[in-house]
Amino acid sequence: MKHVISAIVENQPGVLAHVAGMFAARGYNIDSLVVGRTEDPALSRMTIVVIGDEQVLEQVRKQLEKVINVVRVRDFMDADYIQRDMMLIRVHVTPEKRPEVLALVEMFRAKAVDICRNSMMVEIAGPEDKIEAFIDLVRPYGIHELARTGIIAMQRGKSKTGSETQNGKA
Repeated sequence: MKHVISAIVENQPGVLAHVAGMFAARGYNIDSLVVGRTEDPALSRMTIVVIGDEQVLEQVRKQLEKVINVVRVRDFMDADYIQRDMMLIRVHVTPEKRPEVLALVEMFRAKAVDICRNSMMVEIAGPEDKIEAFIDLVRPYGIHELARTGIIAMQRGKSKTGSETQNGKA
């Protein structure tokens, strides 16, 4: 089962390597890892997707809490949250087939960001299953290149559902 975890970390060199090393040392596989600045320039948000059961999730959360540069850890297992993935994809498309692909782009609320003679680059954002569905539909045209951000997530509203710890304390 996929679990989404968010960790607020100090924005310092080596924090990403330290966290990734912690996962590798314990044999946990990271399905997706995204790091970006927050509203506070001293902090970054790491959104980590881990595949495993609840025991794996608990161990990951406990290990993250032990990392000195980690300020707060939240898993979204029981929380109401929004998750998004973004992708740029270059699809082979001849001028004759371009209207078909543009119809898919419109249907998925995506955006054509570059059109060349025999290809088109599309930007699409949304839940992971939406991205996967778009890939499946354009695959027959031929995919030249694909880049994805990985999942980012935030809890809805201001309620404190889900498991959150700050500096190792629940």
